[in-house]
Amino acid sequence: MPPAVILKGISKGFKQTTLRRDYITLKSLFLNPFSRKGRPKEETRVVFQDLNLEISQGISLGVIGRNGSGKSTLLKVMTGIYKPDSGTVQMNGRVSSLIELGAGFHPEFTGRENVFINGTILGLSRKEIEKRFDRIVRFAELESFIDVPVRTYSSGMYVRLGFSVAVNVDPDILLVDEVLAVGDESFSRKCIDRMTTFKKSGKTIVLVTHDLPTVERFCDQALWLDSGCIQAQGEPRQVIDAYRQAVARRDDERYKEEQSKAASSGTERLISKDRWGNGDIEIIRVRLRDSRGQERHVFQDGEDILVEMDFQVNRPTLDCVFGVGVFDGKGTCCYGTNTDLDEVVLPPFQETGQIKIKLEQVHLIEGNYLLDVAVHAHDGHNYDYQSGCMSFAVRSTKKDAGIYRIPHRWIVEQE
Repeated sequence: MPPAVILKGISKGFKQTTLRRDYITLKSLFLNPFSRKGRPKEETRVVFQDLNLEISQGISLGVIGRNGSGKSTLLKVMTGIYKPDSGTVQMNGRVSSLIELGAGFHPEFTGRENVFINGTILGLSRKEIEKRFDRIVRFAELESFIDVPVRTYSSGMYVRLGFSVAVNVDPDILLVDEVLAVGDESFSRKCIDRMTTFKKSGKTIVLVTHDLPTVERFCDQALWLDSGCIQAQGEPRQVIDAYRQAVARRDDERYKEEQSKAASSGTERLISKDRWGNGDIEIIRVRLRDSRGQERHVFQDGEDILVEMDFQVNRPTLDCVFGVGVFDGKGTCCYGTNTDLDEVVLPPFQETGQIKIKLEQVHLIEGNYLLDVAVHAHDGHNYDYQSGCMSFAVRSTKKDAGIYRIPHRWIVEQE
């Protein structure tokens, strides 16, 4: 059995025209019509270069990647909206697609007329469309609006009608873009249920989405696209993990770049300006590391975070307590502890040293956080307290609310 989709040596680029001037008046244009600055500059932005891809029949493939990576362009090449500059596209079976909101709809025509137009474009005869018409309208939940112009439809109504037509032409290959996110929660579930039915009946589905849990749950394979190149393809969980790690590295690099710029402009906050204490002991540097020892500022939900504090003793003392506190963007304390509360016995310190605390399986809700560090006497007298000395971010696929994700499970019992 041949693959459902075969792309060989696909290259695709788009011409971009950049005007080499600021806004000018009509008078200045007439006075100096041949100015070099006014001439547009044409460039070609390459999306794909010699891309090869095969999708087996009956496979549900989730395509993931950041914005601008070429995901939607890939679907448009498959469906024939875009013609590749070179290479061949072979689609073995009837193709149905829902790529852009309202694509193929004429705004002045009614929903009924657009159903017949779209059905014809997708290869159905008038008799076949009439046979499926009631089913299409019922699935889209548009019985009361089917005979009014689609320009009066909301974005959700557009999506419902477009998806309903796409899935009711009985395609062999279904191409779906992120457009489904426009629908409400009830309709999104309905779409997933319909695609699950398609999947069970051996249809091929290509789904472009940023919803990684849906890819992991629904798809047989995942494909990670970045700058028009396939970075990974295979078992969804493995591909998604690789993609998340790359995103975290990119976020971390961006954070370090921002910190570097802040340092060069004199606004660096590695050592906090919001700081107090008598200076008997000073915390001179703070670092955050992951379980592999890499210095980072962006962590995934559930990862370990190692906090390292370098300190300097200016006046020897045995009365010493080190502590840390984690605060969210609103200033709410998410967690705080110190060596006294945890009954850690500290040795006498020399002139300099380092103390670490490993925060294990940090299940904070996704967001940005600030770290307080401190060293003080047992009676609370501060040697050095630094508020918000370090910022870090937690990324998560879950979108629950609060501060901390409490380990839990749901139990449903029925008679």
